[in-house]
Amino acid sequence: MEINPFDTEQLGIQTLEKSLMKTKSARSLKIGLPKETSNDERRISLTPGGVSILVANGHEIFIEKNAGVDAHFSDSEYAEAGAEIAHSAEELFKKSEMIVKVAPPTKTELGWMQPNQILISALHLGHTNPDFLNSLIKKGVCAIGYEYIKSQDNEFPIVRMMHEITGSMSVQIAAHYLENGSDGQGIMLGGISGIPPATVAILGAGITGEYAARTALGYGAQVFVMDNDLTMLRRLENSFDRRIITATANHQYLSTALEFADVVIGAAMTEGERAPCWVTDPMVQSMKSGSVIVDTVIDQGGCISTSVPTTHSNPVFRKYDVVHYCVPNIPSNVARTATYALNNVIVPYLVELGDASGIEECLWRNTALRNGAYVYKKHLTKKGLAEQFEMPYRDIEMLIASQI
Repeated sequence: MEINPFDTEQLGIQTLEKSLMKTKSARSLKIGLPKETSNDERRISLTPGGVSILVANGHEIFIEKNAGVDAHFSDSEYAEAGAEIAHSAEELFKKSEMIVKVAPPTKTELGWMQPNQILISALHLGHTNPDFLNSLIKKGVCAIGYEYIKSQDNEFPIVRMMHEITGSMSVQIAAHYLENGSDGQGIMLGGISGIPPATVAILGAGITGEYAARTALGYGAQVFVMDNDLTMLRRLENSFDRRIITATANHQYLSTALEFADVVIGAAMTEGERAPCWVTDPMVQSMKSGSVIVDTVIDQGGCISTSVPTTHSNPVFRKYDVVHYCVPNIPSNVARTATYALNNVIVPYLVELGDASGIEECLWRNTALRNGAYVYKKHLTKKGLAEQFEMPYRDIEMLIASQI
């Protein structure tokens, strides 16, 4: 077969299909893909290629009409891959034993969920509340959060991919809002001969910060990366051959960096917890007029005190004459790329779920999915969530082992 070297999407999905040949699934799963309705969400969890793999493994896929249209996947593509098109979300929820989606279920969708259904979706830690968790617990839903799925190499594969996209996109976004057409300072990130580049301060040396730094350096900007983890700062310095400037994220260095920064990328986070707030109102007030803040961790509460969640349809606001871009789901703006990224991680897990005799066996065998579960057998199974909301919790390994 001839492959066009520029057709990266096809190359990626063909590689995935090759590595996921048909297996002897222990049972057929009924998997539902509803259309996302919240926060300008344009992604979908599975591509038509991913659906074809699952169908080949004996599973039934139900997809709501037009669920993939915002990521430029048509209903006919899903139908040709073997999915059944559901004409309403309520119908899809009734037919499915497993719901796979991107954003957490809305209040309406929670009402449609069936007892003992499996839910695989993001959790959005910054916006989770006890009512949401209690609804899942009362219905006996087994809920697995993308933020918690952790592979054997201690990586969070879905989180990592979305952070790579977010980091790269954050700098593109900032460059746009520095332009005159966006009422910015009217400067280029990279400058030109004889004119210094813009200064980009990146808060956090994790994956988002790393990819933001890569993109900013690609533009030719002067890049500062700040964190309190010296090992991570050292790793980035070595990775970028000391082309970035690093500093610990203490009050003195943060205050100085923000005074000079044209762009601040907020990427400070702790996996599975609320983002730490590093930047105070006075620090933002000291920034240049028309400078840009992109808070990429707003879905985990934000790391800048002036940040307030915005949407793709109304993405920015000004405070202290600083442009704030605080959209929780940045990867949704490149929905097709993000959907391929989600699909390539999720499909192998769904195949493994089918290969197991039930969710209990799968969670026992698969450490990544077991780590991803936050509600199981009518119990909250994440200590961090339990402490945050003062709710009781049970260890999932004990629940599985005791067969409660």
